[in-house]
Amino acid sequence: MAELTDAPVSELLEKPNHAVLSTINKDGSVHNAVVWLSTEDGKVAVNTARGRKWPTNLERDPRANLLVINQDNPYEYVEIAGGVSEAPGGEEHIDTLAQKYINQDKYPWRAEGEERVKFHISPDKVRYVKAA
Repeated sequence: MAELTDAPVSELLEKPNHAVLSTINKDGSVHNAVVWLSTEDGKVAVNTARGRKWPTNLERDPRANLLVINQDNPYEYVEIAGGVSEAPGGEEHIDTLAQKYINQDKYPWRAEGEERVKFHISPDKVRYVKAA
């Protein structure tokens, strides 16, 4: 099993590669969403607005799977599965992600009254793949 600190995994996570976050819907089906991410203290951090589908799923069932794909080579990716917990600093975190992904100091698409929420994924499983 790979670790978040392994060089190729760490490199994928540090670059502005998009990820697909999978959560479990109330009916047991899978919900997928494209997300931005960062790493913090051995965990992966993702951000959204409260009230959307996937954070609601996580409040009910705090398990998630994250697939981070190398945008330059889609046959290189890391899959991270684990438990998820809400973390403080959602408003600041979305601005950090905006700097990483779109080179802007402030996240430009905030809706009025929107509450940003950050989640930490604590990895139980990390699988790194790089096909030739």
